Amino acid sequence: MKKIITVLCFVLIAVSSFGQAKKKKNAKVAFKVDGVCMECKVRIEKAALNTKGVKYANWSLQTHKLTVILDERKTDKKIVCQNVANVGHDTKEIKATEENYEKLDACCKYRDEEVVKSHKKN
Repeated sequence: MKKIITVLCFVLIAVSSFGQAKKKKNAKVAFKVDGVCMECKVRIEKAALNTKGVKYANWSLQTHKLTVILDERKTDKKIVCQNVANVGHDTKEIKATEENYEKLDACCKYRDEEVVKSHKKN
């Protein structure tokens, strides 16, 4: 009986270990972040890079996509999104609070259609 229980325990441990995803040291993650100018780019990238575990950050003004390389053992996409929202920029997952959005310079108010139009003209 002891042998059967021991074998079952080993089988359960083996099966459960296969179900766990291994966290990567250099995982590439990309997601949309709202912004309209080069000041936004600097702010978004700085917020991402100030997240513990983020090694690289690049935000594209044309596509509004932030690409980061991060250590999944130290951080994840949600934490990066929260840090970007904390400096006033919306992501699909987390919206910036009104208070943080209002701290942005007038030229960076991406929720204002007139500001967005003026940047498209330039």
